[in-house]
Amino acid sequence: MSTISTPFGFTSTAAEVAAGIDLTGKRAVVTGGASGIGVETARALAAAGAEVTLAVRNIAAGEATAADISGSTGNNRVLVEPLELADRDSISSFASRWKGPLHLLVNNAGVMAQPEEHTAEGWEMQFAVNHLGHFALALGLHDALAAAGTSRIVAVSSSAHFRSPVIFDDLHFAYRPYEPWAAYGQSKTANVLFAVEASRRWASDGITANALMPGAIRTNLQRHVSGLSAPEWMWKTTEQGAATSVLLATSPLLGGIGGRYFVNCNEAEVVNGRTEDMTGVAPYALDPANAERLWEVSSALVSS
Repeated sequence: MSTISTPFGFTSTAAEVAAGIDLTGKRAVVTGGASGIGVETARALAAAGAEVTLAVRNIAAGEATAADISGSTGNNRVLVEPLELADRDSISSFASRWKGPLHLLVNNAGVMAQPEEHTAEGWEMQFAVNHLGHFALALGLHDALAAAGTSRIVAVSSSAHFRSPVIFDDLHFAYRPYEPWAAYGQSKTANVLFAVEASRRWASDGITANALMPGAIRTNLQRHVSGLSAPEWMWKTTEQGAATSVLLATSPLLGGIGGRYFVNCNEAEVVNGRTEDMTGVAPYALDPANAERLWEVSSALVSS
């Protein structure tokens, strides 16, 4: 299995990655499409001709974003639908309203390092929003993804997955002290594991899933984080931050390929042991046994 490399890198933008790609007739959903890299991901897909649905919490913000994207791309097929990833009824309602095939599902929305909070079910909020909500959404949209013939799921993860594997014996911090970055890291590891197992389970349906690290981008995602710092050279613009998501959604190099993790528009190398390198991936995040176990646990939670 060869590692995928592309001509793109750290400074590449979403528009550059999508240049020459024709998505006419394709339909996409971008969660969290009204802010941060979600906006630029949606913009690049719309510019390539796709019908793009922004799945958002704030409808007013979504409609303003949709108008902006339509104005900049000339594509009037930019739609807005409500979605609250911490609410199973909202997820179910979104999936039930969807009609017809779905070619691209970009699981982009998320929360980062927030104070301890739990859903009505008792789920830790970062795990609930970043992983379980997107997991339930993908399950609900499975038939639409399969109906497309070939479809892709893009899971936005993070190098923060190095901060924690999935702790199966205490997913929701019932016993260990809550630590915001450990909770975020666990949820981001879960995003990668989802891509691994979704690709295995749904390959026969023509569905593939890959995960990515977008990079360090100054967006509203950091609203719970004070004093977050990184060397100036490590920061990306939102257009650059959306590039790897768009690559996984559109590149011909990814046709039929799933279960992998990308950074700076290229497949990441597995890193063993502690690292400060944002370009690698931890082996536990790609482990098939972990992926299968997480799928079974997640299925039990969202169906309970």
